[in-house]
Amino acid sequence: MAWSIAEVARMSGVTSRTLRHYDEIGLLPPAWIGSNGHRYYEEADLLRLQQILLMRELDLGLREVRAVLDSRADRVTVLREHHERLLSERNRLDTLVRTVGRTIAALEDGNEDEDTMTKINRPENLFEGFAHSAEVGAALDAEVRERWPDAWEEARPARESMTAEDQERWQREVTAQMVRFAELMAAGTPVTDAVVQSEVDAHYQAVSRFWTPTAEAYKGLARTYVDDARFRANFDRIAEGLAEYQCDAMTAYADERLS
Repeated sequence: MAWSIAEVARMSGVTSRTLRHYDEIGLLPPAWIGSNGHRYYEEADLLRLQQILLMRELDLGLREVRAVLDSRADRVTVLREHHERLLSERNRLDTLVRTVGRTIAALEDGNEDEDTMTKINRPENLFEGFAHSAEVGAALDAEVRERWPDAWEEARPARESMTAEDQERWQREVTAQMVRFAELMAAGTPVTDAVVQSEVDAHYQAVSRFWTPTAEAYKGLARTYVDDARFRANFDRIAEGLAEYQCDAMTAYADERLS
């Protein structure tokens, strides 16, 4: 039995564009191509896609994924390793559930007329369990390394000079900025508004501490927030639609300030 690229995209949640990209780089070629030019995948291809998605969930870059698949390592051994890491991720999500539960309780106990963020007052444990700290930072590193290798080398000195305290402070800054973007989105502030663009400029300057994106690269990074399920999930944990909002804001910034 074979499935069309549209059916595989619907089943897996992977976009057709990504599947075509996987074909182009030799990571996941289809079983065959029909006379209509459409790609078709068989069961073995779906199993390979599952492995690809598992490794991507675990923050492996595409080159690393292909190296694992090409090594023909024992499938059970590889899956067992993935299983262990997924259990670790489940524990992190359990922590996140407790974090959100505490926040709900704090809001319910407060005065409903008060501003939401004032009542929470952004205590440190508000962000306990979020993956957009170390895990997503590693995923972003992998994305930059694959798509912009020159930028990866440019960022090496800054990365290597960061202490554990620097990394923790940076992670909290990223989280706090995502919350500010969410507040602007909730208020209906247009992405071209000066306040939003000021936040984007702060984001760009933070990124530039490691590498200096061109307009094209910065817009590519923005699209990664939307297209990569790991990034999108972390944005959505703060506010649904936040990934698209920040992507649009970054694109507007790149067109206006970097082009």
